[in-house]
Amino acid sequence: MSKIIVAIDFSDCSINAFLHALSIAQKCRIDITLVWVQKTVSETDKFEDPSNALLHDVDKQFNELISRYQPELPFNKITYKIRTGKVYKEITSEAKETHAMLVVAGTHGASGFEEFWIGSNANRIIASSPCPVITIRAGINIQRPLSKIVVPIDSTIETRQKATFTAYLAKMHQAEAFILALYTSKVKEIRYNVDVYAQQVAAHFEKEGVKFHVKHMESNNISESMISYAKTLDANLISVMTEQETSTSNLWMGPYAHQTVNHSPIPVLSIHPILMSASGPAF
Repeated sequence: MSKIIVAIDFSDCSINAFLHALSIAQKCRIDITLVWVQKTVSETDKFEDPSNALLHDVDKQFNELISRYQPELPFNKITYKIRTGKVYKEITSEAKETHAMLVVAGTHGASGFEEFWIGSNANRIIASSPCPVITIRAGINIQRPLSKIVVPIDSTIETRQKATFTAYLAKMHQAEAFILALYTSKVKEIRYNVDVYAQQVAAHFEKEGVKFHVKHMESNNISESMISYAKTLDANLISVMTEQETSTSNLWMGPYAHQTVNHSPIPVLSIHPILMSASGPAF
């Protein structure tokens, strides 16, 4: 695991995301790279100023951030990178090139510095990232330590894959995992699968020394159920898979993951089913 990539547009939301990443980096003892992306100059912009002043301002803001927060990460480095191109492509390319452990991004940009690109690119960053992504809405209290992680479980075999990386974060922060077994069907076979997968994830957490709890819940809307449960717990993170197989018995599809990312007041950890964490697959 090499580093955490943080998408920065200097909005309050993206600075908040950086501070959240900093709290993770402190526990995991890992480097942080802050990435700002400049738009590619279009034909309509070719006669405009080449943005030397803008780049100078970007450098200045990065140096101020690093000067202020580097002392809080004494065993690792905070660096920055300026890239040019499409935001989501450049963020994910940086993650691929550096073999990043994690990408962290805000979901609602609000910057007078340039265009508000972080919020509009969050879902694309998630879809393209080679590693897990944590998205954070504006207003999240980054001062709270990561102590409670909600782990929703559905009826698909891929739902278990989130267990390895989630257990890693939980161990680093001494956080508790709250396994939420969601029943979206009355079909016995489907409910049985949910039970089995929840038990297997629980067994993995037990093996890794992660304190956990298991709750079963009927659900008509997976996203709403997990967010409501997380709010009840005052949780710090919701761990989800980004996509699953499409079938009449499975409601956990792309739109539900997107709905969670877009509406959750709690940070969301998104993991692709086909991806495994650096420490290998959980099952």
